[in-house]
Amino acid sequence: MRSDARFNRIRILEAAAEVLAVPGDTSLKSIARRAGVGQGTLYRHFPTRESLVLQVYGEEVEELVKAVPVLLDTLSPPLALRAWLQRLLILGRCTPEFAETMCAATGVLTEECRNAYEPLLDALSALVAANDRGGTIAPGTTADDVLLLLGPLWRVGSIEEERARPARLFDLLMRGLCPSDRP
Repeated sequence: MRSDARFNRIRILEAAAEVLAVPGDTSLKSIARRAGVGQGTLYRHFPTRESLVLQVYGEEVEELVKAVPVLLDTLSPPLALRAWLQRLLILGRCTPEFAETMCAATGVLTEECRNAYEPLLDALSALVAANDRGGTIAPGTTADDVLLLLGPLWRVGSIEEERARPARLFDLLMRGLCPSDRP
């Protein structure tokens, strides 16, 4: 990649991180404007909104992926799954753009999105497989199933009186996934 293209990519990622961090206009147009590049330049680097969002939160995704072996080495499979999903739930609740992208990621993905999404799905698949081998997860459960069930929890409890609801629903989700697990 040419140095000017690399510089533009970095500026776009920095601008996107700033724009996505605050409520308001998070359109690709506003990100391009903040980065000081044209929309064409933004689309050359990030052909879809999802690919840009997944790159912005790439470090967080990488940390989640790296956490799986550690969790499986130190906790039982159900508790490792619970701990990992709690981290993913917190990330999605703190970063709505990431949560929205993850919910959309269960559909047809571009190659760039798939490359960013698959490590996360593979990490979750390893946790599901460990639970499957131990007989501690509902038979036939897939990582895609778990993400689909977790998705709505990213949007629940935004008003004050509902703040406890996501934790309660997460516990319900975990009891359904791993019926023998009691935290």
